[in-house]
Amino acid sequence: MTPTVLRSVAELRAHVADWKAAGATVGVVPTMGALHDGHLSLARRARAACERVIVTIFVNPRQFNNPADLEKYPRTEEQDAALLAQVGVDAIFAPPPEEVYPRGFATTVSVTGVSEPLEGAHRPGHFDGVATVVAKLFGMTRADRAFFGEKDWQQLMVVQRLVADLNIPIAIEGCPTVREPDGLAMSSRNIRLSAEGRARAPALCRAMQAAAAAMRGGLPVPEALAQARSEVLAAGFDTVDYLELRTADLLLPMERLEGEGRLLAAATLDGVRLIDNIPV
Repeated sequence: MTPTVLRSVAELRAHVADWKAAGATVGVVPTMGALHDGHLSLARRARAACERVIVTIFVNPRQFNNPADLEKYPRTEEQDAALLAQVGVDAIFAPPPEEVYPRGFATTVSVTGVSEPLEGAHRPGHFDGVATVVAKLFGMTRADRAFFGEKDWQQLMVVQRLVADLNIPIAIEGCPTVREPDGLAMSSRNIRLSAEGRARAPALCRAMQAAAAAMRGGLPVPEALAQARSEVLAAGFDTVDYLELRTADLLLPMERLEGEGRLLAAATLDGVRLIDNIPV
């Protein structure tokens, strides 16, 4: 089935109104395109859970604090549409920037707390851009359920907080991270790695898994994290922005392994910033 490509909010709402009048549940998968198997796993999850599925493709300028990063972000809509046709998605909402942010747009949605450490500290304004566009997409699509990957764990926590705080009537479903056979978390940014960088990239996940095992075995958290950072740099990464153990829900620092934790990391390789996380 070839998905219908919608460019305007008016077109989108007309389709959704028809679906809802027929009693269908609507699922949405927000993306920035350049789709890979991780995105497709979200679309399949939505397809299994909902009668109608929308995938949004919008490279959101408001969540990039680096204009060069925005310019470099891959845009592959035709290829994305072909992949989504195989999944059986009903519609692709791919609006131009002016449809999402019309002239005079002056509103920002800001989620404090979970947005502030980690990515929030290294990318000022990033999560304001995420929260704003997600709130708009939920309002535009009127979806009943939304599907997000756990690879962007902090983003998932921000979206859950947003929905709870603003009483937005949508269920948020986190879906497991999809990895390459060598352990590298799938990301649209991976295609920017050189062949040598791609070969080194799985070291991030390996170091995190080793740290998690060491902490479970009783090694003090600071020592396990320091060892993991050293391993990542020794593997050829340029920098490690953070590699930290946090509480899974509020993302508070954990000095010792007690309860449900999340090990989160961001590191740069070949000038490409890779993020990952695993439960501990």
